[in-house]
Amino acid sequence: MDQRVTIITLGVADLNVSSDFYEQKFGWQRLKSSTDDIVFFKLNGLILSLYSREKLADDATVPADGHGFPGFSLAYNVRRQEKVDELISDLEQKGVRIVKRPQKVFWGGYSSYISDPDNYLWEIAHNPFLDLDQEGQIIVE
Repeated sequence: MDQRVTIITLGVADLNVSSDFYEQKFGWQRLKSSTDDIVFFKLNGLILSLYSREKLADDATVPADGHGFPGFSLAYNVRRQEKVDELISDLEQKGVRIVKRPQKVFWGGYSSYISDPDNYLWEIAHNPFLDLDQEGQIIVE
């Protein structure tokens, strides 16, 4: 199996609310291949999709009654520490729930957490140990 991720699908309670969050708060554009049932956003090298939590659970043949911390977070890394503050300020003005205010963290970086309408956690971070290319992808040597 190749070492890669192609699509991350988030099971959401309300597709319209969640797609509005990513389009209006993050400023992302949905792909034309999106439908009334599923929304796609092209990221750098992969796709983020939003799909009904119930339908996603049904497709995977598991119960849809998940609750609490999902056991993972998504991360958006920036090139400078100040950019974390700028993004969090902008997102807060747009009504996004700030879970953790920007701060220096134990591993040497600077980060904050926000949540989307389904309480999926997004870490907004500056990691001084990672270099990003022009597209915001991590440079791996």
